[in-house]
Parts: sequence; structure tokens; C-alpha cells
Amino acid sequence: MEITKTIDKRHLLEQTLDSMELEREKGITIKLKAVRMRYNGYQLNLIDTPGHVDFSYEVSRSLAACEGAILVVDATQGIQAQTVSNVYKAMNARLAIIPVLNKVDMVNAEVEKVKGDMVKTFGFKPREILSVSAKTGANVELLLHEVIKRVPAPFGNPNLPARALVFDNYYDEHLGVVALVKVVDGAFDTQDILVKRKVRLLATNAVSQTEEIGILVPKREKCQRLECGEVGYIATGLKDIHKVKVGDTLAWADETVGQLPGYKEVKPFVFVSIYPVENDKFPLLRDSLEKLSLSDSALTYEPENSQALGFGFRCGFLGLLHADIIQERLEREYRLALVSTTPTVEYKVVLNSGEELSIKAASELPDTTRIKEVLEPWILVTIVAPATYTGGIITLCQNRRAVLRKMEYPTEIRVVFEFELPLSELINNFFDGLKTVSSGFASVDYEFLDYKAAKVVRLDIIVHGTPVAPLARIVFKSEAYTYGEKLLTKLKNVIPRQQFAVALQAAIGGKIIAREDIPAIRKNVLAKMSGGHRERKDKLLDIQKKGKERMKRIGRVDIPQAAFRQVLS
Repeated sequence: MEITKTIDKRHLLEQTLDSMELEREKGITIKLKAVRMRYNGYQLNLIDTPGHVDFSYEVSRSLAACEGAILVVDATQGIQAQTVSNVYKAMNARLAIIPVLNKVDMVNAEVEKVKGDMVKTFGFKPREILSVSAKTGANVELLLHEVIKRVPAPFGNPNLPARALVFDNYYDEHLGVVALVKVVDGAFDTQDILVKRKVRLLATNAVSQTEEIGILVPKREKCQRLECGEVGYIATGLKDIHKVKVGDTLAWADETVGQLPGYKEVKPFVFVSIYPVENDKFPLLRDSLEKLSLSDSALTYEPENSQALGFGFRCGFLGLLHADIIQERLEREYRLALVSTTPTVEYKVVLNSGEELSIKAASELPDTTRIKEVLEPWILVTIVAPATYTGGIITLCQNRRAVLRKMEYPTEIRVVFEFELPLSELINNFFDGLKTVSSGFASVDYEFLDYKAAKVVRLDIIVHGTPVAPLARIVFKSEAYTYGEKLLTKLKNVIPRQQFAVALQAAIGGKIIAREDIPAIRKNVLAKMSGGHRERKDKLLDIQKKGKERMKRIGRVDIPQAAFRQVLS
């Protein structure tokens, strides 16, 4: 952007396109950014995409809007798992790929070694790989020349009715939903807006009056016309972001056109229940989630009620990082103190009647007598690591019920694994385990595979005879006893003692599989007696005993939210 003079040098920052505070702090790209540049008479449209696996759909939809891809590999770290995944996505989309080795100016850069890996892994020719330094600017101008040389011009027919591919969207208070688009056929002109011509989204069939069209440089800038092959934005005027789906086709409402290929509904992988610590903050949590969902169409949420935690929301995320980012934004930007449950996945339950249910929380799982089969989501996991950690990675994955599909050695010192793995195992500290066995050198990428039958059960936690819904879990049947004991031990240490003994139980259906007891608080009723007969003392002790038995029958145990936070963390 500095070389093409898209942004004045004095306005350039270290991470110019990473506008979020969290992006700068964590050093990652969370949201894709588009920018138009001009260089030597050519118009170049760049989309900067996230690299983390949780946001891989942003990569695939960006590739659908492009004719070429710049593959950036860190010369100090080498090929990562997501690199392998993204290269194959670009190849499947038949894009021109320009391989680039970045950070070649670093002292610990292994330029020839990583370049050799890229040749052996992807089949690039050594002369195709450019060595650049984004920090010093070395060979960046050469890269621009190679983009112009290797990437073909956009295809499309300017004489056909206008249609555009929506590759991203966000909400603006004044303009409504702003769709970032690539015009595939025809053109969108400001004159059409002036005569109140409406646009239509083909997937949702939403029709609206267009407010504005323009380009991104990288800030919004109005323009007169978006022509065939150009990238820009169209302010739809819609107030509901969920009516503008990423991958959808946008066209004039009075013209009949076909849907462009590449549309795919984004489905959340991971579900977490989020509750405010203070119940009166529930309206603020609802408003905050609504505002975040306006700029993040992948976030889903629905209201949920718990006797223990009050009112909250069951939220759907693309992955654990996505969940962490949203929770952190809620706490920082809206100053909310939150309690979140353990992440779960979506199960499919086939009942004896043949009906199929989607289960996102353990409390929704029907009684075992009604269930014919439970299906759990499986994913295809790609792990790239140094060959010295092969044994530890295989052991870790086997302990997580993984099935080895493929193991390859693209070079003597690097190994690539493909495992089939239950998604529930991935969200249960899999990343921490992998970091431990690989000393942090392994990288992971994954994609949804299929649903497979699973021997899982609902583990209920009963406190003093009352099931506590937020503590219920869907667990593997063979691990239910161990998990139940572990959870009860933790609960015993965090629930305050009462005037009566409290029983903690773990149950599957009507069967108790584990138990812990919290002893009663002892009060010395004889302390006020300085003397007296044995009969008087026995009478007081008997009264105390009967009182404790009555309290045990009608007593109620309130679990403080601080205890929930400790157990659910």
C-alpha cells in the first residue's frame, strides 16, 4: 500500500488493515479486509484473509472472488498446517498462485530449507518462489510486477445483466448492511440508485433500496460505477445482516439472473452458553450480542434459562478461538462480567420413532429409552510437525479416538499427518496437548467430515436430590465414571457447607455412578451448658438431630455463581 501510494506514508501503521484492538494485541487477522490499489496503470484488488483455522471459511469465500493468490510462507517457521489446506483450496479454485517467502531479512530465517520444502510439498519451481521482506520492503515491488504478469484479468460479460458475488458484509448505522462484492457480469451504476432501482439477494430473496456504491481504499469511498471484474461495496440499506449471506449473489430486483457458484451456509461448530454474573445485565448482554452479530454473521445466539445461572444465551461459534474472541470483546467493549459453560458440539439423535433431533446442550438429550442412535461430528485434522515428534503426536491422537488416515514425509525432517477425529475431542484441550508433545512446533488445520455413531450418554449432576442443568455433560460412555468422580470432587471443594449433610451424585439415566458427601457444619449445642445432668444434654442433642433431619428433607442448596465459575472454567 505504501509503494502503490494507496495510503499516505504518515497514516501507515504496523498493522494497517488490522483495525480491531484484539487483532493488534494477538498479532492475528480476525476479519478479512479488502483494498483497491493502482500501480503502473493497473487496478489491483487485494483481500487480506485470516490464517487461523477457525476463520478458514473467510479464506474459501475470498478465493471465490479472486483470480490469483499470493501464498506467504514465513521463512523462520516454515510450512504450517493451514498453509497446506489453503494451497489446496486455491488449486481447487484454479487460481494463479504466487509463492512468496517472507521475513528473509531475519537472522534465524532458513531460506533455502523452507524453499526446498515448498518445492517438495507443493511442486513449485524454485524460480517461481519470491524472497521478500515486508519489513524492509526488499523485493516487494518485484512481487507487484509478478502479480500483474501472472494473475489473469477477471472474467465476465459486461453486456449481461448485472450480478455480483458477496464475499463479506458488515453493518453500518447509517447505510444498513454493507456488502463487499466482486462484480462478475454487467455493472452497478449510481444512476440506478437515483431512480430508486432496488437490488435483490438470490439466496434469501431479500429486496431493498440501494443506498450507495463505492470502493475500499481501504476506507469507503463513493464511486460512480462498479464495472465487470471490479471489487467494491454496495450499501443495501437492509437493517438485518442475516439477510445478506456471504457467498450470495446480488443483482437488480427487476432482472432475472442465475446464482453464482460458491454459496455455502456458515454453520457453527462449537456451542457455549454465556450468562451475565449480574442477572440485571441480561438486557445489556442481549443488545451486545445483537451488535456483534451485525458485524459477524457467523455468530449465532438464542436465549436460554437456567435455575442456577438465570437468563443467558446459547451461542454458536466457528471454533474455540472464535468463541474466545467474542467473549473477550463482550467483556472489553461492553464491560460485562460473564460466566460461560464448557464448549460442546452439535450431536444428531435418532429416536426409536425415526425422528432426528439436533442437540446442542446436554440438557436437551432425551431419555436413553427413547434413543436409537447418537451421532457425533467428526473432522479431518491435518497436523504438520518436525519428524522428531512423530511418536508423541500419534500417541496423543490415538488416546483421543483418532483414526490415522495418512502420514507423509515431504522432507526428511517434516511430517504431515491426516487424522479423522471426533470434534468433541478437539475442543477438549487438544491444542494444549499437541503443544506439549511437540514443544509448540506443530500446527493444526481441520475441516468438517461427517457424523458417525457414538456411544455417548448424558451425565447428570445431582445436588441434594436436584439435577443441576448447567453441570450436565454429554460424555463418552466408557469415561463417564471417571469424569463424574472428577467433577464431584471439584464440586465438593467449592460448594459451601450447610447446616445439614449434602449429597453430590453423578447419574446416567436413573443410575447413580458416583457420589461425594459434603459434611454438615457442626454446632456445639452443649456449649451454653456449664453443667447439668446427662439427660438434659441428651435431650438437646436429640432436638438438634431431629432439626438436622428436617432441614435435610426440606433444605435447599444454593450454589453460588463463584462456585459455577470455578467448576465450569
